[in-house]
This record gives sequence, C-alpha cells and structure tokens, in this order.
Amino acid sequence: MTAKSAAAAARATVYGYPRQGQGRELKKAIEGYWKGRVTAAALQDTAAGLRRANWRRLADAGVHEVPTGDFSYYDHVLDTTVMVGAFPERHRAAVEADALDGYFAMARGTQDVAPLEMTKWFDTNYHYLVPELGPDTVFAADTAKQVAELTEALALGLTARPVVVGPVTYLLLAKPAPGAPADFEPLTLLDRLLPVYAEVLTDLRAAGAEWVQLDEPALVQDRTRAELDAAARAYRDLGALTDRPRLLVASYFDRLGEALPVLAQAPVEGLALDFTAAGAANLDDLAAVGGLPGKRLVAGVVDGRNIWVNDLQKSLSTLGTLLGLAERVDVAASCSLLHVPLDAAVERDIEPQILRWLAFAKQKTAEIVTLAKGLGQGTDTIAAELSANRADLASRAVSPITNDPVVRARTRAITDADARRSQAYGERAGAQRARLVLPLLPTTTIGSFPQTAELRTARADLHAGRIDTAGYEERIEAEIGEVISFQEKAGLDVLVHGEAERNDMVQYFAEQLTGYLATRHGWVQSYGTRYVRPPILAGDISRPEPMTVRWTTYAQSLTSRPVKGMLTGPVTMLAWSFVRDDQPLADTARQVALALRDEVGDLERAGTSVIQVDEPALRETLPLRTAGHAAYLAWATEAFRLTTGGVRPDTQIHTHMCYAEFGDVVQAIDDLDADVISLEAARSHMQVARELAAHGYPREAGPGIYDIHSPRVPSAQEAAELLRAGLRAIPAERLWVNPDCGLKTRGWPETRAALENMVTAARTLRAELPTS
Repeated sequence: MTAKSAAAAARATVYGYPRQGQGRELKKAIEGYWKGRVTAAALQDTAAGLRRANWRRLADAGVHEVPTGDFSYYDHVLDTTVMVGAFPERHRAAVEADALDGYFAMARGTQDVAPLEMTKWFDTNYHYLVPELGPDTVFAADTAKQVAELTEALALGLTARPVVVGPVTYLLLAKPAPGAPADFEPLTLLDRLLPVYAEVLTDLRAAGAEWVQLDEPALVQDRTRAELDAAARAYRDLGALTDRPRLLVASYFDRLGEALPVLAQAPVEGLALDFTAAGAANLDDLAAVGGLPGKRLVAGVVDGRNIWVNDLQKSLSTLGTLLGLAERVDVAASCSLLHVPLDAAVERDIEPQILRWLAFAKQKTAEIVTLAKGLGQGTDTIAAELSANRADLASRAVSPITNDPVVRARTRAITDADARRSQAYGERAGAQRARLVLPLLPTTTIGSFPQTAELRTARADLHAGRIDTAGYEERIEAEIGEVISFQEKAGLDVLVHGEAERNDMVQYFAEQLTGYLATRHGWVQSYGTRYVRPPILAGDISRPEPMTVRWTTYAQSLTSRPVKGMLTGPVTMLAWSFVRDDQPLADTARQVALALRDEVGDLERAGTSVIQVDEPALRETLPLRTAGHAAYLAWATEAFRLTTGGVRPDTQIHTHMCYAEFGDVVQAIDDLDADVISLEAARSHMQVARELAAHGYPREAGPGIYDIHSPRVPSAQEAAELLRAGLRAIPAERLWVNPDCGLKTRGWPETRAALENMVTAARTLRAELPTS
C-alpha cells in the first residue's frame, strides 16, 4: 500500500475509556452492593448501561473501532486473573461460592482472608492488584466477561476490538504466591499460560472479533534477553494459531526500545505504539528497524495521561512521517483514556480562556478523530480545527498564569545550602528525643481519619451557601476535638488532627496555591471505587498565605502530646496533579517546594515539633527505564530537602510512602534525609523493612501493620506478629508503629478497633523487649 492509500485508510480508535460515568454511577452502585443496598442484578445493569453509553459516545464522536473488555468493576489486572483462573488458594472457596463476591474478596479482603497486594500501574497513580503465582499454579480460561462485552458492542452495530492484558506483562507484574520459593519467577509459567490465551483468542474469534488488542506495557521497561525471548516465543506461538483474530500488540508509557524488533518481527498483524513525549523515541526506533511492512500501526499521538490540548500540527507531522513505515496507520491516544477525566466542557468554575487549554477524555477523542480525518482526507478538511488549536496553544504560552517573574526569580536564587539540614541526623536525633520524650516503638497514624458523611455534607453545604464559614469551621473544630480525644484515650503517642478540613491530600493544597486550577467534575480512578480529582498545575506556583497552621495549632492546643503538622510533598503534588508540560518537571518541583518550605517554616514558628511531608508518589514517578533514574531522583530528593531543609535540629521531619516497590528507591529514601519514614508493609509482609535493613538505612522507620485499603480489622496478635517481623529488621530504638496509610476511606468502628489493637500490639512488644 502506498503512503497515500495508507492515509486514506486512517481510522480513529482508543484503547480504553473512563469507567465511572459522569456522576460516578459505577462507584455508587458497587459501594451500594457492598452495603447490601444494591442487588447484583442492579449492579450489573448499571455497569452494562455505562458500557453502552461509552461505546455510543465514542462511535458518535467518530471513533471507528471501540474497545471492549477494558471496563472493570475494580481493576483490569484482577479481571485478567479471573480470565486465566489464577485464584489464590485462600480465595478459591469464596470465588466458587459466588463469583462476584469472590472477586471483591480478592480485591478488598474479608475479615478472615487478606486481599491481593496492590501497587501502582507503572508510573501512573492507578493501582492494580498484583497476581500471586507459584510453581503449582494451574491456569484455566474463563472468557465469559470478554465474550459478553464484545457481544454487547457488536449487538449495537459497532466495530469492536477486545482489549486484554498480554501474557508477558501479566506474568511480569505477578509476584510469588505465599509459600512459593522466594526466587520463583512467574515468567517461567509462560508455556503453561499460553494455551489459556489461545483459548481466549479462539472464543473471541468465534464471538465475532476481527481484532484483539494484547497490552504489553511491561515491554517498555528494561528487559533481560530471557524476557525478550519469552515475548518472542509468546507471540510466535499465538501468531501461529490457525483460528484466531488478528492481533494488535500495544505498548505505552515509554519507548519499546529493544523489544521493538522482537514485536516487529513477530507473526502478528499490528503494533500500537506511544509517540507522545514519553515514547518519542519510538519514531526513530521504528525507522531503524525498517518499519512495519504489511502490518497495521496504531499511532498514539494524543497524550492519554495529561489534560492539555494536543498540538494538532505537530501530531500531523508525526503521522505523516509514519505513513511510510506501515501498511496502515490509525490514530489513537498514547494509552487508555482511563487516566483522564471524562469531559472538560462540564467545568463551570474554570475561566473560558483557560478551559480552551484543556482536553479530557471526550475532547481527546475529538482530537483523535480530527487527526484521523486530516491524515486520511487532507489538512484542508480540518483547517478550522487547526486554526483554533493554534490560537489555544498561543494563548497558553503568553498567559501571565504561566509566567510569574517573582516566582521565577526566587527559584533561580536557590542554593545548595537551602536543601540541607543544619546538622546531620545523628546530631538531630538526640535533640528530637529530648524534646519529644517518646517511648520505644512510638505509635502514630499517617494523618487522615475517616471522612464521615457529616463532614462531606458540611463541606457541600459550605460550597452551596447553606452554611457560612463560621458554621463550617465550628464543625471542623468539633471533629478535630473528637479525633484528638480518641487518640489520647487509645494511647497513641504522636497525634494528628485528622485532616477533617481536607477534601484530598493534593487538591486541598492546590486550591490555596497560585498557579493551580481545581475541577469540580474531573474524577479519575485511583483504585477500585476510590476516585480523585487531580488538580491542574497550570502555571508558576506560590503560597499567598498559611494553609495548615490554624488547624494544626488548634489541635495542639487540645493536648500535651505532640501533634504532627501534615503536608503533601512536592513530588506528590506533581504526580497527583495534571502537571504543566511546558517546562521541565524539576523546575516545577522547585517552585512547589519553595511554597511548601514557607508552610513548614510557619508551622515550626507556631510551635509544631513534628512535621510530616508525605511523598507517596516518589517511586511511582520514577522513569520506567533505568537510564532516567539518576536525573529524576536527584531533583526529586532535592525538592523534598528544599521543603524541609530550613527547620531547627530538634524539629522532627517525617515522610510517608505507600503502595510501591520501595526496593527500587531505597537510596533515594535515604537521600531525603527525613528523620522518620512510614511505609506500606502489611500486604507485602514487611518486605520494605527487610529492604531498609539490607540497605543499612540509618534513620527511624514505621513499616505499616494495618492495611487500610481492606475493611478487615487485624487483631492485636496479628499486629504484634508483624511488629516482631519488623523488629527482626529494624532495631527497637528506630522502629515506629503505624498503619500503612491514611484512614480517610475507612469507617470509624473499624478505625477505632484497628488502632486500639495496634496500640495493644506495641505495648505487648515493649514488654517483651529487654530492659537495659
């Protein structure tokens, strides 16, 4: 096919779409089901309605091939575990008794059975449930979900392409099951898994699938020769099947690199590649391997992870170059649109001038369709769209929001000394112990306490004008009083004010910093039914006035025990926002760090002796390839130290991280120079404590002993066992006792019981420790 005919064949498609519905209908239906207020049938009807609405929205916009199978009640990796029958033994009985309840038991656990471990999906803020596999794992295909959703879409008269997590990525994401040898490699199960994928493909072909997309994002990471050979074997075997759909192997989030020739040579009919900034090198790499003669290329030229309007002319230039490198070129986003909100047009609180800069899932779909039209029919057919796009890009480039001379001058004036504490940790530790007078194994929480319906109602009433500011603040003070009283009675040593005034750990601060925009409807799935509204970091950042001092000092006035000041760190402020793409991330991080440094200074001057600066996103923002790690970690750790470097030696700085592979960033954790770090450890059975010990981490640490993402309440005995495991890695004089994460999503009854058990466990262990 010539370049001209390839252009004429250009089609628009997407890899996936937000699942929740404009009003988060899926969240409400699932949580209603958990509480017994919604039947399974009603939940399934809601889900089916949302799927149909998504497909119709895409088709009406001009998408030629809609995705199926990407919809999930909780997580698409968990859906893959169900599809291949890889149920953990502890959940098998629940799955066999009721498939839906068993599914949620794997996701959330029960009082008697722990859930699957949860961690970040590559370098995004989406969480997936980690498959648990061992030498004895037996796979069995269950194609019901995939076939049913394909059938639904075909019944609407749509061209549909099922989307499935690929076999290599599924195994590379997995961990050894409990009881499996610690050195067991799940990828060794590939030959056992491939027949199951063959059955899935056969069933989908029988159901009417012309194409099936197999997602292999794990191949954009650094891979060994053995792993690349496994990928080659997988697609050789699947490609050799006689009765199958055509195969589109998709990667995203970065360049394929050394995996590109492996997939280019595989007997599959198409590849989907990321050609945005993250995967820009794919263009040169594709040319270097001689392109994809005879194959379909789906070009991800619209950023599926950020919310800025696309540079249409630049994307058309990329697409034009690609025309000579494949038999057929189609247009898509760089990844699933799961990672962005649904529709920017419903935002009423953002200035129209600024709203023109934004593209959510609906707008990105329109961009994809426009690009496909321009590629296939010529740029004259999209002249109006190109003109409007140029105006939008120009408006953003010259806006005073994006260029604040005062902020830029302050950032340029940063020195190395600004990012260092005045004394080394060994000297600081003694001053802090003298000031705080804490017992061995001090107990604390991560920061937030349950956000009750009353709190959410009060916040909504304030925004709606049903109560005034004084009435709202009175309600917050009452909640803080209850939280402090409970912690004192429970016996916690270092208290928190509970964050009753905060809607979200990033959004709360973003709403008080210049340069940020907040959305009203910009919900994005973080995990399960947990949705967040990432703020938009649109311009230069500064802090007009204190953000947390009032509530922290009020809480401290109610108790003689230390109350932590609670801030979100600069890297997390970037990672959990839609960050500006018009300057280096390091520059933006320094701006945020300086704003937070001002807040830390005000907290200290108000008498706060413990200040926690959370950085749960430090690991998730790590570049997917090791070549980028050193540069990223240098500016990321500098930004944290810039936030905290100005405090006195006897002010104790804490940080917190959760739900990530900490072994990859242990040196960076050390480089933060925080006095105390708390980390998720309950689901991973104290793995991080062992990693810290192996590194020789010299400071204090609190590996979590209460998994707050599950409704189950660990007993005091269970908590004590985890603490004993922690003590085998970290000396008692440096070990803290805390939950995995904040308690915002939990209810008060379970929170009270779990924290009381946690304190009991700490007291039990103190009694077991030798006295000197």
